[in-house]
Amino acid sequence: MPPRDDPIEQHTISVLVDNEPGVLARVIGLFSGRGYNIESLTVAEVERHKSQSRITLVTSGTPMIIEQIKAQLDRLVPVHSVNDLTMEGPFVERELGLIKVQSTGEKRIEALRIADIFRARVVDSTTESFTFEVTGASGKLDAFIGLMKPLGLNDVSRTGVVAIARGSGGVLGTE
Repeated sequence: MPPRDDPIEQHTISVLVDNEPGVLARVIGLFSGRGYNIESLTVAEVERHKSQSRITLVTSGTPMIIEQIKAQLDRLVPVHSVNDLTMEGPFVERELGLIKVQSTGEKRIEALRIADIFRARVVDSTTESFTFEVTGASGKLDAFIGLMKPLGLNDVSRTGVVAIARGSGGVLGTE
């Protein structure tokens, strides 16, 4: 029987961890040690009194690889929960980007017109350049950046994906 070619899937995974030194290094070590790729990674404290942080990461792999990643993350100490938002139902995902465009004349006017369509905000302006702030799904940022390339794209800085499940459920619970 010929081997199956399982499709490569992109998953957004939320990991609730203790906010202590070395936790992020352990998570990254898990990925690098096994040759898994992290496409996006964000970390922020979410519960100050419990000293907990949420790591949101986007990774790709076959369904079997994704299951291995989740199982190995769940075994790490001090991980409290691992949630595959892609599999658990609808979720909200956002990313922030700062995009610098250097242009003059008609290209400058076109950059402002496109920024308006994308609801991008000008956060810095000189006579030669604009820096736009864009928020939304990663695809929105990709599209905006693609349209800015011929208009004088000069620099890009992105936060990476942050995500949360839709609805009333949550990983922190209530007290």
